[in-house]
Amino acid sequence: MTVLILTCEQDVTADLVVAQLNRTGVPVVRLDPADLPGEVALSGEYVHGAFRGHLSAGGRLVSMSGLRSVWLRRPGVPASRVAEPSAWLTEESSQALYGMLRGTDVRWMNDPDAARRARHKPWQLRHAQRCGLPVPATLITTFPQAARDFAERFPDLVVKPVSGTHPQEPPRTVPTSRIAPGTDFTAVAFGPTLLQRRIAKTADIRLTVVGDRMLAARKAVAPDAHPDEVDVRFAPSTAPWQPVDVPARTATAVRAYLRDAELSYGAFDFAEDADGIWWFLECNQSGQFGFVEMDTGQPIARSVADWLAREEPGAGTRRDGRIRATP
Repeated sequence: MTVLILTCEQDVTADLVVAQLNRTGVPVVRLDPADLPGEVALSGEYVHGAFRGHLSAGGRLVSMSGLRSVWLRRPGVPASRVAEPSAWLTEESSQALYGMLRGTDVRWMNDPDAARRARHKPWQLRHAQRCGLPVPATLITTFPQAARDFAERFPDLVVKPVSGTHPQEPPRTVPTSRIAPGTDFTAVAFGPTLLQRRIAKTADIRLTVVGDRMLAARKAVAPDAHPDEVDVRFAPSTAPWQPVDVPARTATAVRAYLRDAELSYGAFDFAEDADGIWWFLECNQSGQFGFVEMDTGQPIARSVADWLAREEPGAGTRRDGRIRATP
């Protein structure tokens, strides 16, 4: 039984998991849907009530009935590397690939439909609230006056993209930034803007959940850190990520979040305040983890590999509700 990884060619996070699978002798095929058709080929036959499907990539042929799991990591857009790309060919290729894979009993990390829904930031915020996670006051708007009113109620704000990474080539990460006093919000009318109350944080928290395992890491904020340094990805901090226990209330809420979202993997970002409260910022359903594993030594790649390697026919993507903290 083979593990299938759908991701782009340059994906160090996937490399870590492939190494773990290779170490344990679990067959693995890695391909990018962007190479279909071309370097990636497929075929599916529906005859006499039976389905036989095959995928070819990198000179390897794998039967879809022989897959034990699929990791939907960071796949490219189907048919985006053909000589003459078109929306029609992309839709045809996407329907063929994902339709065939969805027609099997394979286990997903994460299910494509669930992953597509879960990546929407407004949905995440509402879902987190419903599951009992503290969420900072947030406004997403194209009304300048709404932004001005919100700034009056919450004078200390940050602005961040609604969608995340800017889709340029290569993709560019847009940092979360603090709003200066007296900012003119007229430009809000030209595109949806996400404003959020700034949390005076004492630490950043990254909680990676793999199946029933929780691996949390904490990166302390220096006491003399400038309040404008709100994005941990760009802050000039030398403090390492360190393992941390997950508060019971947070664990319960995260369990509900993933269960109801039908996700088997999630990388949660929290801001910890002076009272020790973990404020929910976002959950990336395909978030990377190498930077945390490097500092903490937490076995995240191994946990992902173990989940993918398990043979549980018909298990689907729903979680069983059991979560335990892992130091």
